[in-house]
Amino acid sequence: MNGMPSTSSVRPYHWLAVYYDLFCAGLIPWMAGAREHMLGGLTERIESACDLACGTGTLAVEFAQKGIKTYAVDLSPDFCRLARAKARKAGVKVRVVRADMRSFELPEQVDLVTCQFDALNHVPSKAGLVQVADSVARALRPGGCFWFDVNTRLAFKETWVHTWWREWPGVVLAMRNGNDSAHDRAWSDVEWFIREGRLWRRYHERVEEVCWSGAEIRRALRTAGFDRIRAWDVGQFLKHDPFVRPGHRTFYLARQTNRSVSRG
Repeated sequence: MNGMPSTSSVRPYHWLAVYYDLFCAGLIPWMAGAREHMLGGLTERIESACDLACGTGTLAVEFAQKGIKTYAVDLSPDFCRLARAKARKAGVKVRVVRADMRSFELPEQVDLVTCQFDALNHVPSKAGLVQVADSVARALRPGGCFWFDVNTRLAFKETWVHTWWREWPGVVLAMRNGNDSAHDRAWSDVEWFIREGRLWRRYHERVEEVCWSGAEIRRALRTAGFDRIRAWDVGQFLKHDPFVRPGHRTFYLARQTNRSVSRG
């Protein structure tokens, strides 16, 4: 590439946040279909919701447009800024909270917490799952639901071993993936090539994920007070995708009715 300056490292999720909607454009329709299948008419009955690890706020804005009182939580300041801007542009009220999903607190309890696009896998350690489940349990009203999806060990084994390359006008993305199956970890060294005038600048970000078995997820949910748990495999929602195959992603819908065992 012409006139390539040296690599610049930035805080994680900065460029991913900037180009997130472009990167995920092809994924949003099937994710929305999967969500509608699992939540059914639930979103038509709830009064309040929180989208955890909200990204640019697409789902939070969708909730708010339905008249749902909506909160959006993300640790990334870039994602929070973009989520606020998207809500303003849509003319809806979304309260965006910058917080860690392991310890977030809302001003009030809500009926539904969502966490989509394998955001839960981005907590930095396996122990974080229990912390997230506890924080979600505290954020929910009795009988509230937690809906989320996660990448599986099979996904780490079969998908996080390739280099992905994507191009858009003025932007090139290369993701070099790897995994450590013994410790349930995977990572992607992300190289962004951004056109700036006549030149291209290279930026580096590193994205890491951890995963859990189905038994570990159910145990964490039950410990936090969720006693009605359902699961779906991604295979029934996404067909003929070169990267996401049956067994690579699992969706969960957990209802919290047993508040007595939730740790505070």
